[in-house]
Amino acid sequence: MTCRRGASCACYVGFFYFLYLFNIGNTQLLINVKNQGGDVLQESISSNVSEDTVTLEFQRSDGTLITQLVDFRNDVQILKALVLGEEERGQSQYQVMCFVCHFRKGDFISSDAMSKLRQKNPGTIRTPEEDRGRENHTMEFLVDVPRSGVISRHIASLCGEAGDATYTRDQDIKLWASQPGASLSALLSAVTRVPPTATPRCLETADLWTPCVCHLETCIGWYPCGLKYCKGKGDAKGKGGGGEYRCGIKTCKKCSLFAYYVRQKQLCLWDE
Repeated sequence: MTCRRGASCACYVGFFYFLYLFNIGNTQLLINVKNQGGDVLQESISSNVSEDTVTLEFQRSDGTLITQLVDFRNDVQILKALVLGEEERGQSQYQVMCFVCHFRKGDFISSDAMSKLRQKNPGTIRTPEEDRGRENHTMEFLVDVPRSGVISRHIASLCGEAGDATYTRDQDIKLWASQPGASLSALLSAVTRVPPTATPRCLETADLWTPCVCHLETCIGWYPCGLKYCKGKGDAKGKGGGGEYRCGIKTCKKCSLFAYYVRQKQLCLWDE
């Protein structure tokens, strides 16, 4: 269905429509997404315009709870993974890890645009238009959560349970330091470099109490990665004046593989 530019009614495009008449500060969408294994997962995507953040959350079929928060003000993306313990192998509790990375503008629609989205058919199973592949992240630093406000104030609230299992990268620190008003020394005061990279991968050691490098892959199966623009057709008399206007969203899928230090293999039993 197409919409006339400047129409006063709500405009449906695909399965979303934009509300042009007013702005809502906090919204939430529930999206059904089929993963590579054929399971249908439900994603919750919420926007907070006053905080300029977007949060996406879902539970994987193995029980792992994934939370992604984008802090647009500070160009920060926080990905939190809550992994259930394997009781048969001595893990009675869950683990929480946080991965804090620099956010590239344009990888996700803005919090303001997100707040204007509405879902037309909530029960439909969605598939992304574009697969952006997998990005590898080697995490060289541990983040001191109580001091993490210099990176983003949202780290403390989201990663409190993760504690010293909160990670970032050298290249991210440098990107944040290049922003106006940022201080490299202040950023470095909030992180600690992990032990030498000579530590073996957890997959390669049999000792459950040996320090090693763990691998964890997460995939965001569906998210609004950009806006679509349409060209106006001009007025009824055939005159010009039809410029571009927002008429929909583009959806993507993206995976991330995190390599990070753990004190013992017991904290990385899935990497086998």
